[in-house]
Amino acid sequence: MRNLTHIIMGVLFAALMLALVMKTAVAQDVVKVAPQSYKVLLENDRVRVLEYRLKPGAKEPMHSHPDYIVYAFSSGKAKFTFPDGKTKEREIKAGKTMFIKAETHAVENVGTTTAHGLLIELKELQKK
Repeated sequence: MRNLTHIIMGVLFAALMLALVMKTAVAQDVVKVAPQSYKVLLENDRVRVLEYRLKPGAKEPMHSHPDYIVYAFSSGKAKFTFPDGKTKEREIKAGKTMFIKAETHAVENVGTTTAHGLLIELKELQKK
């Protein structure tokens, strides 16, 4: 009986831990989690174009992007935190354009200026 109790407790603990991991892994749409920072300029079946502004020290919660292109209107520095807890700082120069593969991350503006740019999310095209 004691072993059964331990097994049940172990399964419940594992289920709780899995639920916590899944909550982090299933990140949300950035426009929904950070509407103060993102504005949808255009959306159709192929792309979504977003303008973003992130003040110094501001943070965005965990969210996902499909493959996307970023054009920076201003220079800045941001810290990206990924679901596995790893972090990466990116320094972005005004006028730079970057292509970034689909990713899930949280973002913090660790620079001294407002980050301002254009983000173009690519939607997967349906084969006809």
